[in-house]
Amino acid sequence: MNPIEIRDLVKRYQDFTAVDGVSFAVAEGQVFALLGPNGAGKTSTIRVLMGILFPDGGEARLLGQAPHETREQVGYLPEARGFYRDARLLELLVYLGVLKGMSAADARRSARAWLERFDLADWAGRKINELSHGMQQKAQMAAALLHDPPVLVLDEPFQGLDPVNVQTMKRLIAEMREQGKTILLSSHQLVHVEALADELALINHGRIVARGKLDDLRHRYARGDVAVRLVGDAPLPSGLPVQQAEKHNGLWHLLPAPGVTPQQLLPLLLEQGAAVEHFEVVYPSLEDIFLRAVEASETRPVQEEG
Repeated sequence: MNPIEIRDLVKRYQDFTAVDGVSFAVAEGQVFALLGPNGAGKTSTIRVLMGILFPDGGEARLLGQAPHETREQVGYLPEARGFYRDARLLELLVYLGVLKGMSAADARRSARAWLERFDLADWAGRKINELSHGMQQKAQMAAALLHDPPVLVLDEPFQGLDPVNVQTMKRLIAEMREQGKTILLSSHQLVHVEALADELALINHGRIVARGKLDDLRHRYARGDVAVRLVGDAPLPSGLPVQQAEKHNGLWHLLPAPGVTPQQLLPLLLEQGAAVEHFEVVYPSLEDIFLRAVEASETRPVQEEG
């Protein structure tokens, strides 16, 4: 049994289909990233998983059961932050911990520990509306973690954070994975999750356009791009079989012509007398993969890796 399972999920809002046949599973101890632009269907999928919305087709299972039966065992960071603005921070966290089944004393101890961890201890007695947006984000994360849940569902966890706190959040997610927690991470900020996700799904217009391990996806969507630096910033030899050549900061970025591999391009450079200082096959970024997957999905069925 996988802690999180989504099968052929459909969610409609009147005539608009927000989620259109989405399926994936998250294994125990895995970080799974659901990625895509705003409005792609990520949050609707998560709200069905958390039992906030009911599906119009398919199903969601949380720890092997219907979401409303097990969501107390999940740490949930919603995209729309829902703290009571006039509540005081520590007392609110204690209240939320009790709702999750903790004793008031245990909830208070855990809340204080997480406030220390997030540099919010000095704000424990302040009202939520006195906290900055970033502070509220960290406080919401503390609320998701204070009952030590085995499963975390994090919707846009980097939203509103400055670069320092983004790194803090990344380290925390990595730490939770090391502890064996199962983590579903949703974000439209693709660059932040490349080092975190064991597996990922790219979603666009309510449908998954690519799914698998990042290394597998990088190889699948690679075009053969290479980066070349020539000694002394020499010009690129003419007549090379490339369909694209651009130079940035002394580095040539080349896209070989159809049928030409990067391995064939290097000896051709050397044969023409190019003094090659650096030659590297360049694999696509997660953003490049997404764009190519969207384009490919318009002409052929989605393939899975991993």
